[in-house]
Amino acid sequence: MDEFTLRNVNLQQVQNQIRHRTDGLSSSTLVLRRGQSFTILMNYDGRPFDPLKEKLIFRIVLGPLFVEVPVSMSGQPSPSQWSAILERSAPAPNAPRTMSVSLFSPASSSVGVYTLHLRVETRLSVKTHLLGQFTLLCNPWCQADSVFLPSEDLRDEYIRNDIGLLFKGSPGSVVSRPWSFDQYEKGILDICMKLLQMSPQYQSDMRKDLLNRNNPVYIGRVISAMVNCQDDKGVLMGNWSGNYSDGVNPSNWSGSADILRMWSETQFRPVKYGQCWVFAAVMCTVMRALGIPTRVVTNFNSAHDTNGNMVIEEFYSEMGKKLSIGRDSIWNFHVWVESWMKRPDLGQGYDGWQVLDPTPQELSAGMYRCGPAAVKAIYEQKVNAPYDVPFVYAEVNADVHSIIMRDGTILATNVDKKRVGALICTKRPGSMLMQDITSEYKTEMMDRSIRMFSTDVRGGEGANGRVAPQGIAVSLQLLKAPVVGENITFNVTITNREAIPKLLRKHVNAQNKEYNRNPTGTFWEAHDDLEIGPKKTVTVKHEIIFKEYMQKEFMEDYLVNLAVVIEDMKSQERLLASEEFNICSPALNIQIQNENSVIINTQQVATVTFTNPFNVAVSGELTIAGSGLLEEKVQMRVTIQPRETMRSPVRFIPMMMGAKMLHASLVLMNLSTVLRGFKTINVQEA
Repeated sequence: MDEFTLRNVNLQQVQNQIRHRTDGLSSSTLVLRRGQSFTILMNYDGRPFDPLKEKLIFRIVLGPLFVEVPVSMSGQPSPSQWSAILERSAPAPNAPRTMSVSLFSPASSSVGVYTLHLRVETRLSVKTHLLGQFTLLCNPWCQADSVFLPSEDLRDEYIRNDIGLLFKGSPGSVVSRPWSFDQYEKGILDICMKLLQMSPQYQSDMRKDLLNRNNPVYIGRVISAMVNCQDDKGVLMGNWSGNYSDGVNPSNWSGSADILRMWSETQFRPVKYGQCWVFAAVMCTVMRALGIPTRVVTNFNSAHDTNGNMVIEEFYSEMGKKLSIGRDSIWNFHVWVESWMKRPDLGQGYDGWQVLDPTPQELSAGMYRCGPAAVKAIYEQKVNAPYDVPFVYAEVNADVHSIIMRDGTILATNVDKKRVGALICTKRPGSMLMQDITSEYKTEMMDRSIRMFSTDVRGGEGANGRVAPQGIAVSLQLLKAPVVGENITFNVTITNREAIPKLLRKHVNAQNKEYNRNPTGTFWEAHDDLEIGPKKTVTVKHEIIFKEYMQKEFMEDYLVNLAVVIEDMKSQERLLASEEFNICSPALNIQIQNENSVIINTQQVATVTFTNPFNVAVSGELTIAGSGLLEEKVQMRVTIQPRETMRSPVRFIPMMMGAKMLHASLVLMNLSTVLRGFKTINVQEA
């Protein structure tokens, strides 16, 4: 009888990827999750397979690492090592002979692109066959995996969902910004795997790197460093200068695929440019693609404590102008990611969400990266826990000392223990709303006794200064959320707490600022004297007209630092109140023709509408994009007269089922701002 001869092997890509929940991920290889078996079919000629006469041995190769796995006739897979079990053999006469083999990877396998070989040993020969490649990812559905997430709803949100919201602005006026994570876009998974290969760790010691890739803590640190390009061939270059002429303004990105493709297609040259939300959104894409549950988180009033003393010092002139003194700063918002994983290195109680921050700010073990810092360790003030817990703790908990100065002399100091980390939020699973997660990071009033380093700031009593006066109180209040094109109105409320009249001098100052730095020049100010009777309260209304703040060029994160200093003319005591806020752009509106019956592979029509509220004509470029809905972005130039309504229809054919997002942006040329809108669409089966 003829000798057993292997004819071909079918890796059953479609069936295996559905079982492994990797369907939709685009790769040149079969895509699998670790800790789960996959089945391959082998067709052969000759006599029926006889395990006494033929040996089948799989060789599973990852770089310089490999394991040999003989096919066994029966039994259960071992949870700790690779195994291969013969499921069935079809010896019917004249029919093609088929064998089905189930291969199993342990849940602690390394993430990477593997090559699969099969060696057939018979009495007369030894033949080796190259079967192909497969990409192995983490498996949050597998209880033995260190990224296991128990809830199916949360797995849908933090692994499979490819749309999201990034939150920006200020705590009192949160802006929702749509983002397309694009992990299902063509070739994106392969680029994410390439990102691991381009890392300094892989380049310097491939074997060690591949062995360490079984651990999501290690993977998170590698990706956190590789998303920025500070010390490697990373993806994005940061730029906060306001000049983006040789690249893309960070505000113009709306999804991760364009960025990752540009990096890959330019032989891994850094993409220009990113800021914190872009770094975080790209990292979220890469981590979700690798199978590690991840969400994007915004911390409002995020402290950047450069000297590690848990105190942020802000300096103002006696006229209410914020001064650029000192290296500490408070970002109006800062965006990072949290990834879900076990932390056996920290002992019991620190599994779960971990902060990872790819925005290059400070070095961590010699590289620009941050985390994973266990959210529970931050909450418990466990500042000695790896990785980078003290830095993140300060971002959400530092005290703010506001100091009024004249000619280097401190006139007054105010301490605010609540401003930093005023709101920490993420997208709510299964909806396009915000979820407040502040209480996961901090109790209502954290115990401020913890200090890692001594500080010479004397709790409100500077060496040359005075404690903030108790005789008067002052507050600022915006009368409505500011919108581009409208005037800004606000009240200054002053209370005389004493039983004597007071003569006061009031200085109000408005400055432009970027979200991550101190303000630039004053664009509006008001100074006047007022008398206030004993135990009286006075409210003064102010208005900043549109053309006064529009003289400064701005983009979508247009922020204002508003401050008032009240000076008691008799005692010379001074009191400061300040408010930072964003001026929102008007929104685009998207309507779907048959919103409740959007069916896969069936043409639909969406209409983008916008009524120009400005008293000048506006022109710019309208871009409509939607992963799984549009194969390519739709772009068009538009000009809209004052009070005119633009209506732009767009035809699209949904290619994937589930929740998808159509988003539109209009970059205005003459007003130098970006208008946005988005619509989530539930694509149903035919």
